[in-house]
Amino acid sequence: MIQCLIVDDEPIARQILETYCRHLPHLHVAASCSNALEAKTELQKQPIDILFLDINMPVLDGLAFLKTLRNPPQVIFTTAYKEFAIDAFDLAACDYLLKPFSFERFIVAVDRATALLSKPVAVTADVRAATPETVFIRYEGKIYHIRLDEILYAEAAGNNTRIVTVKDTLAPVMTFSAVEALLPRPAFLRVHRSFLVSRAHIGHIEGNRIFIRSHEIPIGNHYRDEFFREVGLNG
Repeated sequence: MIQCLIVDDEPIARQILETYCRHLPHLHVAASCSNALEAKTELQKQPIDILFLDINMPVLDGLAFLKTLRNPPQVIFTTAYKEFAIDAFDLAACDYLLKPFSFERFIVAVDRATALLSKPVAVTADVRAATPETVFIRYEGKIYHIRLDEILYAEAAGNNTRIVTVKDTLAPVMTFSAVEALLPRPAFLRVHRSFLVSRAHIGHIEGNRIFIRSHEIPIGNHYRDEFFREVGLNG
């Protein structure tokens, strides 16, 4: 059972998150707070795995609150303000949900947090953290040291995930959700149930297709609106 803490000064927003959590049997809402000071008390009282955190709150905003936590849980920001996304990910946030977000988008964020909880990058046999800008990936008996800015996109391929870089194509035995948890947002964006793309390497967008160098990647209908919001477009 994954213990969750909800922090939002809007009662309706807390209610929506509580309802979403109840739909997933592995989530348990340990507490729901209206401000950061209440949340800090809850974190001192009990272990929390996932923190759903609003940004614009009185007394202490969500970003400032996160900076006060020495060993924070996995943090999913829930906010109506997209301009704080970079600051959030600089603080190692797991995901950033823009209100109003769908239940499907909520599940994606929870899956990402769950993957980080169940398969910490620091101890997995196939992936080792190097620096914030690089990762080590084991593939076909070799360990590849890959710069994040050289990754073009990742594609689900059965029990493997194809990771296409500017130099190579690797297919390590890793689930797509594990790779998604490894690649930081907003540098990498989910655009399809089977594709993650590097924001920096997007050449152009045409209809429901993204072109990255010679690669053509589909945009899934369920991911289209969120993707266009992430890149600052209206779709």
